[in-house]
Amino acid sequence: MSKHVLLFLFFLFLKLIVAAQDDIPVKVVPSQIFRSVKKDPNDTLKWNWRRGGIINLNLAQGSLSNWAAGGDKFSLAITSYINYYLLNKGKKHTWDNSLDFNFGFLKTSSLGSRKNDDRIEVLSKYGLRLDTTNKIYISGLFDFRSQLFDGYTYIGDSGTLSSSFLSPAYVLLSLGIDFKPKDYFSIFLSPLTQRTTFIMSNRLYKQGLYGVPPYHHSKSQIGAFASISFGKEIFKNVIYKTKMDLFSDYNHNPQNVDMYFTNFFNFKINRFLSATYSLDMIYDDDVRLFGKYGTSPALQLKSMIGIGFSMPLSSVITR
Repeated sequence: MSKHVLLFLFFLFLKLIVAAQDDIPVKVVPSQIFRSVKKDPNDTLKWNWRRGGIINLNLAQGSLSNWAAGGDKFSLAITSYINYYLLNKGKKHTWDNSLDFNFGFLKTSSLGSRKNDDRIEVLSKYGLRLDTTNKIYISGLFDFRSQLFDGYTYIGDSGTLSSSFLSPAYVLLSLGIDFKPKDYFSIFLSPLTQRTTFIMSNRLYKQGLYGVPPYHHSKSQIGAFASISFGKEIFKNVIYKTKMDLFSDYNHNPQNVDMYFTNFFNFKINRFLSATYSLDMIYDDDVRLFGKYGTSPALQLKSMIGIGFSMPLSSVITR
């Protein structure tokens, strides 16, 4: 049988099948195939992301020559701050992500080169709505905090290694209730939180620093956790960002609450120039690098001010 006959019989067979379907006219088929499909406006799979942040770089330099009042012949200080956030708030969920990075460098003719700031923090918090006002969520939180470079504790001109990359590093996993009355303000409360402290440096893990036992690389704690965060323009051209974390270890001195409190002010001068001020306060009952023989905890303070380059970052992503 020739190919032409086979093709003729094939198309004849298709025509008979279509003709037998009286309830579905052939002329309707193209419109059914190519008709547009409207998306359900209540589709919860739609993600509307909002992202942004700020980059700050401050530089200060000084030099002296035949200066009767005395001082360093040369000094150079560089401080930087990078914040980047990626947020989503839907009808039934919310997902907040942020990255903070601080680094400072100081060089003088008398002291040499030293860092005066070094911090990296990554936060991710996902929540499912519990009420009809979109203010209360059951949330899971992940927080990572560490540094990038070696840190030294100085007594006079000599320095002793006290920290390094991932030494310490703090990883916090928490499940709790997140109260978000405003987009720029939230209170997170958790009765069940695991905090793990890592000392990954082989030069430090033998010393029993930051609450990690000697010759161990990590220590885990179970306790209660609270976090308060706020960030918005409080006055014209003045942005204030703050975060306070509180942690109580159920198994060891629960009355001694650890605190991690950061404050950052950005005073905008023009599009690319601003003044900044930061104040950080840390109290960790396991950090005993202070006092006589380094055996007692203490409130750690860090304050920095500067004027320099500033660039805001912001955009909206829809997917």
